[in-house]
Amino acid sequence: MTTTTTAGTFRAYSRHIALGDTVIAYSSPKTITYITVTADGEFCNSYGGFPHSSMIGKEWGSKMPSKTGKGFIYLLYPTPELWTLSLPHRTQILYQPDISFVTALLDLRPGVKMIEAGTGSGSFSHSIARTIAPTGHLYTFEFSRDRYEKANLEFSEHGLGDIITIQHRDVCVDGFDMSDMVDAIFLDLPAPWDALGAAKRAFKRKKVGRICCFSPCMEQVLKTCTALKELGFVEIQMYEVLLRPYDVRKVQKRSFPKLGDAKKGNAGAEKKRKAAEAVSDSDVPGGEKTSGEDHTTTLHVPLNEELITSKPQAEVRGHTSYLTFATLLPQELPVRR
Repeated sequence: MTTTTTAGTFRAYSRHIALGDTVIAYSSPKTITYITVTADGEFCNSYGGFPHSSMIGKEWGSKMPSKTGKGFIYLLYPTPELWTLSLPHRTQILYQPDISFVTALLDLRPGVKMIEAGTGSGSFSHSIARTIAPTGHLYTFEFSRDRYEKANLEFSEHGLGDIITIQHRDVCVDGFDMSDMVDAIFLDLPAPWDALGAAKRAFKRKKVGRICCFSPCMEQVLKTCTALKELGFVEIQMYEVLLRPYDVRKVQKRSFPKLGDAKKGNAGAEKKRKAAEAVSDSDVPGGEKTSGEDHTTTLHVPLNEELITSKPQAEVRGHTSYLTFATLLPQELPVRR
């Protein structure tokens, strides 16, 4: 069975995998990568080869063995969350804890028109596109020519070209060339304060606008807050999102005897130990014990039912960047009729 997807799987869901689809190959929580299905391609890992032709026609979520039979992968539908975990890193990216927090505080929803600068690896861009679809639009700007070209190609291959417009531009120098157009702005720039004047002009003048600046250093946050206040933004707040993942697993519950029962158990064990010593000593001339013998008594604790426990992982992802939010009140009052 060979079919071809024309709209791209990020926007047009189908039950079966088709030629040209982006497939997330899942081997383990730490081994997730993406595949663009071609007619004669093959994905290879430590388990062996996985021909693309064998993926075509399978249902999303299928378990596919390798040609050698040594292992398998799961063929998963490419959601923005899975794309974030598998995409090629061209820059530091946003992960879901930050993405979900920014999405909530910028009030992103279907129909929102938004600016993003810079595009980077496109992690946040994919999540924005899903949130504001089908009537919203994302205008994203990237300073690097190489990153711009790669992101533009990915948006096209993933069927997002009608909802994302990407431009190669230094917005800190040239601005956005937009006025009275957007509801929200997200700036991931080394010097976001240089783009705030242009950002203010891009906001819709008769509506409330919301902005977020993503900065790794506190010095950047201070300069950004100062510039926001000077430009008339209000409700200026900074947040830091930290992630603490937990491992959940089953353990055997051990029941320990009460103090009185433990003494009785130890007394019985002591009698058995002395009896064993007597037998052992009788086998040795002169009744002497052999050297190196260990007569330690062990109190055996019975295993009972299983318990579900949780604890934080040893390695915890820490600080990525500070998120500075601000609100711009309407610059013009709507005319009553």
